[in-house]
Amino acid sequence: MLKRVFMAPDPGRTRLRFATRAVLGIALAVAVCGLAGHSLTGAVTGGLAALLALFTVTDATVRGQAVTTVLLPAVGLPVLTAAAGLHDHPVARDLTFLAVVGAGVYARRWGPRGHSLGVFAFMTFFAAQFLHATTAQLPELYAAVLLSVLAAAGVRFGLWCYERGLPQPAVPAPPGGTGLARVTTRQAVQATAGAGFALVVGQLVSGQRWYWAVGATWWIFVNTASRGETLVRGFRRLLGTVIGIALGLLVAVPVHGDPAVTALLAAACVFGIFYTAAVSYTWMMLWVTLLAGLLYGLLGVLGPGLLALRFAETGVGALGAALAVILVLPVTTHSVTDAWIQRALRCVHACAAETARRLAGAADADPAPRVAELEQLLARVRLSVAPLVHPLNPMLGRKRRARHVLALLDDCAREIRGLVSVAADPEASHDARLAAACWRVQAAVEALTAGGDVSALAQGPTATEPALAHLHGLERALAELARPLRTPSGSPLAGA
Repeated sequence: MLKRVFMAPDPGRTRLRFATRAVLGIALAVAVCGLAGHSLTGAVTGGLAALLALFTVTDATVRGQAVTTVLLPAVGLPVLTAAAGLHDHPVARDLTFLAVVGAGVYARRWGPRGHSLGVFAFMTFFAAQFLHATTAQLPELYAAVLLSVLAAAGVRFGLWCYERGLPQPAVPAPPGGTGLARVTTRQAVQATAGAGFALVVGQLVSGQRWYWAVGATWWIFVNTASRGETLVRGFRRLLGTVIGIALGLLVAVPVHGDPAVTALLAAACVFGIFYTAAVSYTWMMLWVTLLAGLLYGLLGVLGPGLLALRFAETGVGALGAALAVILVLPVTTHSVTDAWIQRALRCVHACAAETARRLAGAADADPAPRVAELEQLLARVRLSVAPLVHPLNPMLGRKRRARHVLALLDDCAREIRGLVSVAADPEASHDARLAAACWRVQAAVEALTAGGDVSALAQGPTATEPALAHLHGLERALAELARPLRTPSGSPLAGA
């Protein structure tokens, strides 16, 4: 597991930049809150606001990211006001919290911006419970949120905007539909039901820390789209929490809330959260749990009993999410995965066609954004397939087919990257055979997505020219994909 996390490919050191910038942005936000004379509650609120501004905003363009960042307080401050105002009205507070959960998940239908604003709204309400915010504290908390988002934006868009000048593909949107056929609508209902279960049972476990259970349910639903994905994510959250609690006993408890040591360890946790988020949800949750323990140490309430309670509440939240995705408007893994695979295949064709135009001399042809989009789609396919390739999955036949599909899609991506690299050479020239090979790639994609025959592909002589070699390798991978995708039920994940 260590090797998978810390030796995972990091093209352009993107994850390293992401994590380092986060530490700088959050440290600046907390420092600004301190200079403004804010209390510990205000500093923690500001740090969380900065973390969310740097972590959740994923629009495809820098301008879009800036607009979403500006909108965060417009969503968060009214929610913070409601949470503080309802502090002494538990029934109204609980119903409002569930409404925020449902609205936050439903907002994902509007893409990355809706997702970011939904997360910020939820976490603002959650933080108000975490800090026991009251209306008397609102002016300070408003200032903390505004100053911290501004500080985070200054680092992200001024001091260190590494995204500027790089191709930024659109983040893949979840599968569409209308009404209850839309995944985001079904998930909004599921998340609200799961959070309702977590809220009630969580309050039976602890009248003070019940919101942990609701938070666990919420975060298990983030970035998932099917029943299988949600169940796997719940397992990983529980595992990461257990490891994080063990580390908390070894690290956070002995620190006893010492401000200097806690600040250094918190910075390490922030780096860990941002660096591991893209490769391991378990590791990300480990760092989140340890960071929460350190914050409770600062507040003077950390102890082994509190960490045990966190595990119990996380278990309640995971159970709520599992029951919701199984019993309430379930979304099968098969239906979601099939949609992502088809989108990835269509992107493969678009990459090849754009590269062929580049080789033919078209000045406006640029395959790089398409390749970046393909990488994101393949990451989404892997997430969707994760339930089937999980070690605990007993369906060995489907597991083998799913792994075969992933391997062949990775082959497609490798050949596409090689093809684009060749096309980037200014001396690369047009070969008439490229057009024919590109046409065969198009035909293969159409056949795979519409049920046609791909058996005649890549049966000619092996090419030696780099561009043709990559295209022929792409043809072979597409032809081989036909077998695992042509199961009797039409998908390697059918029935999951």
